[in-house]
Amino acid sequence: MGALVPLTRPGWVDAGRQLLAGLELAVREVNDAGGIGGRPLELLVRDTAADPERAAAAVEELAGLGVAAVVGEYHSVVARAAAARADALGVPFLCSSAVLDALVEEPTEWVARLAPAQSRGWRAYAEFLLGAGHGRIAVATQPSVYWASGTAILRECFAARGGDVIEIDVQGAGASAEELCDRLVEEGISALLLLVGYPEPAAAIVRAVRGDRRLGEVLIGAPAGQPEFAGWAGALGADGAGIPFLRYLPERLGPLGERVGKELREQLGEEPSFVAFEGWDSVTVLAEVLRSYGTDRAAVARAWPRVEVEGTRGPIRFSRTPGIGVWQWAWAPVRVVDRDPADRTGRFRILHGEGGDAR
Repeated sequence: MGALVPLTRPGWVDAGRQLLAGLELAVREVNDAGGIGGRPLELLVRDTAADPERAAAAVEELAGLGVAAVVGEYHSVVARAAAARADALGVPFLCSSAVLDALVEEPTEWVARLAPAQSRGWRAYAEFLLGAGHGRIAVATQPSVYWASGTAILRECFAARGGDVIEIDVQGAGASAEELCDRLVEEGISALLLLVGYPEPAAAIVRAVRGDRRLGEVLIGAPAGQPEFAGWAGALGADGAGIPFLRYLPERLGPLGERVGKELREQLGEEPSFVAFEGWDSVTVLAEVLRSYGTDRAAVARAWPRVEVEGTRGPIRFSRTPGIGVWQWAWAPVRVVDRDPADRTGRFRILHGEGGDAR
């Protein structure tokens, strides 16, 4: 089994480390249970470093090495390149974490995905903001298909409710953190979303807004999930708390999730993120496919709509979702959470979930 993971900069290394931990733990458990048909499952890991071309080349290399399937990747633009190459080569690809709706140009039988589609998660995030009374928000953006897609989803949701989304390109002229703060004041913004790279310029923007007395009531948000990882809290301390983000974990894990979470915690030396659970679930799904339907690539691809596996976050099954060209797990949990500013341990608070549940 091939694995695509961002392990070096400019990739989101915190996410890559968590994803790899989940993948590796699941592979060990598969092999401890006898492997696949009595043969050990081998994980061939390739570092994508958030580079689409590097990911596409890795898929081609792994195909040449005879892998039965490829799993992984966190960055949406990178996963899109990997999916395109996997489709062209006829290699099954189970995308673990990337959410971009348009993961492929045309519908394909070769690609499946565990992470919820961006439109689903970001609509829930927009509902949270609108429900909290934020009718006029700003997004600090950098050029990217992923950020542009997210902005479009927010605009659609806000326009339907009479709200406004102001876009501020932080790579354009007059894009210093101080000028950004001035713009927020001028526009009467009540919430600023960070649709930018991590750790920078996201951390610099947070510090600037937190340090500006004029913006004391402005909510900072990060729908892409930057505050999920320990590196965020380490870099920003108290400034990094109270920043809502999307998290793909249920309110409470079941027995399987609790057991896997404990083992991931021991392996990582820190709290496992939802990305680590996505990694574990990915290998567990593919292992079941390989056991039940064989290691032939075409057989693996045909199995997407037939497989059903108990994952750490609920039963996993794939279906076709309107507007999504890959086999999609349609019921991954979606929550808006933040790090509780009143809790020094970094406890996460659930602020909103699909259907409006919050506490």
